[in-house]
Amino acid sequence: MQVSVETTEGLGRRMTVQVPAERVEQEVERRLKDLSGRVKMDGFRPGKVPVKVVRKQYGAQVRSEVLSEVVQQTYSEALEQESLRPAGNPHIEPKRTGEGEDLEYQATFDVLPEIEVQGLDQIQVERPQVEITDADLDNVLERLRKQHADYQETDRAAQDEDRVVIDFHGTIDGEDFTGNAAEDAPLILGAGQLPEAFEQGLQGARAGQELTVEHKFPDELAEPSIAGKTAVFQVTVKRVEEPQLPELDDDFAARLGIQEGGVEALREAVRGNLERERDQAVRQRLKRQVLEALADQNELELPKSLVDAEIQALRQQSGATAEGELPESERSAYEEVAGRRVKLGLLVNELVRSQGIQLDRERMMTQLREMAASSGQDPSEALQQIAQDRQMMQGLEASVIEEQVVDWLLEQVQTEDKTLSFDELMNSEDGDQASA
Repeated sequence: MQVSVETTEGLGRRMTVQVPAERVEQEVERRLKDLSGRVKMDGFRPGKVPVKVVRKQYGAQVRSEVLSEVVQQTYSEALEQESLRPAGNPHIEPKRTGEGEDLEYQATFDVLPEIEVQGLDQIQVERPQVEITDADLDNVLERLRKQHADYQETDRAAQDEDRVVIDFHGTIDGEDFTGNAAEDAPLILGAGQLPEAFEQGLQGARAGQELTVEHKFPDELAEPSIAGKTAVFQVTVKRVEEPQLPELDDDFAARLGIQEGGVEALREAVRGNLERERDQAVRQRLKRQVLEALADQNELELPKSLVDAEIQALRQQSGATAEGELPESERSAYEEVAGRRVKLGLLVNELVRSQGIQLDRERMMTQLREMAASSGQDPSEALQQIAQDRQMMQGLEASVIEEQVVDWLLEQVQTEDKTLSFDELMNSEDGDQASA
């Protein structure tokens, strides 16, 4: 087998492979002989069909199968021979496939860059130290009371936390649009159920009042018929209702599923939930810090094929359906995020390889059980379904390995404790997720 490799651009490679004709022809002949002993054909006894008859009927199909398999086998052999690490699937272009002549094909692909992870001693991350206080518990309990409020009709003007019941009908340039009208629609002011301009227009309104409210839809909406356009809504306020909060007592605790222990048991349950939220938020904050710093400390040449694949994945996540070549303006909107993801993926994979990090099966089983428990199904049935979903299992394995890499990184870098309140932690977590 002869192999030659040329660099096309950057990490791009074009590999030409020549395979001696004997390797293909011998395998074709072997399969035809095997087939002649098994195939059934009219006019011949089973196992007695001449090879030349089998070749006439099945030769083309057998040859096609052999060519495909030989290409796959020799592609892997050629990569090993040339010490190449491809970054994705190749584009295979046959050059010679004729009977009796050497097989020749070209494989075009990107290779992985050479990576030496560095700069870990320059990384410093903040580890939040957060205590759950009685005030945090009080805030959650107050939100729970508001969520379970009853509403009583009032004749005063509407204000934040009131529920207004409205009819509305909206038009754009005098024309209806999808979702433009409703009757007896309940709306809690200040809850963000409708656009801010709409809610602001209802502040101070009274039952029986008719209003005109304008709202400009964002330019980036996926629905082009309304994106960037201004809708005019005719609104009738039918009722204004003020909240009546339930007492924080044992009956309220029972409404929330706490059958024993009353308010104190409810507070302990809330504390447990907040502690779990805190621990998850601290972990995510640490993970984000250390991975972003890892990417900043290491410059890599990125395989274009991997970046392109990540761009397509991001477009699918955003709901885009169009295929084909992206306009440059649209590509640039995804390219930075896609490149960052590819870069981190390469760095994480290199740490897995260089540090010999093996999948923690016990940790994976813990995550599997947690996923099964949160599914709402019978735990054993849910666990079995998840375990049989190959794509989900591969994703879970990758997630667990990544968490193990984060653990290793946190042992290598400098950490500094930073005291935060629970609200500060959760608000900064929301901001970090939005920026990410």
